[in-house]
Amino acid sequence: MGSFSIWHWLIVLVVVLLLFGRGKIPELMGDVAKGIKSFKKGMGDEEATPEAKTVENKADEAKDRG
Repeated sequence: MGSFSIWHWLIVLVVVLLLFGRGKIPELMGDVAKGIKSFKKGMGDEEATPEAKTVENKADEAKDRG
């Protein structure tokens, strides 16, 4: 009962193919891959960019100097 046999997995595969069709699965996997790449790029950009200063922070710095 704890493990599934090959027949269980074949039935699951057939049901998934019937629900999504052959064309949808590669399309979904491509979308997942694009999302992962975008996430990694965003994480890399976040670490690479220095702390952004807002207009208010710049104005406060100017007051402190002058």
